[in-house]
Amino acid sequence: MFFRKYRNLVKNHVPTRPEQLWVSDITYIKTEKGHNYLAFVTDAYSKQIMGYKLDNHMRTSLCTDVLAMAIKNRKYPTKNLIHHSDIGFQYCNPKYTEFAENNGITMSMTEKYNPYENAIAERINRTLKYEYGLKQILKNTDIAQEITKQAVYIYNNLRTHFSLGLRKPAEVHLNPNIKCKLKMYKNLSFKSM
Repeated sequence: MFFRKYRNLVKNHVPTRPEQLWVSDITYIKTEKGHNYLAFVTDAYSKQIMGYKLDNHMRTSLCTDVLAMAIKNRKYPTKNLIHHSDIGFQYCNPKYTEFAENNGITMSMTEKYNPYENAIAERINRTLKYEYGLKQILKNTDIAQEITKQAVYIYNNLRTHFSLGLRKPAEVHLNPNIKCKLKMYKNLSFKSM
């Protein structure tokens, strides 16, 4: 199996609409019985979490399941879409990249192990952990999954964002005419499509 790294396509530009750029990452969640792993796909423009899954492994199938959920949740399937991630083995695995490309998604990856190259995804990791209790050691995977489900719902539907003009991600995602001033992170930007 040939694992492929893709060029970073998101340098020096900013997304201008929902479903132009998705960012992905995996973070760990501690439980009393060991680590769990939370993978997610987030729309960089609206900040809406499009797909997520928490499980006790970090195999490629975890990320593929999340991407499948995100694809199912698309509202603008005819628009060009870039998927950006770090260069973790799950994202370089042909099972993942071929699944994305077969669904009309263009792949982009960080060039180095610099978290600023995937800053939006890293920021969401932090927000979910510190604002919604996922940083704590949780009793078990079932409780971690329930907390994650609640956190994603609140994050998408109730939490306002300064970068979205104090709007909620789901509201911005469903109303592409809402213009947002996206905060740029050091070394991160997006190539317009």
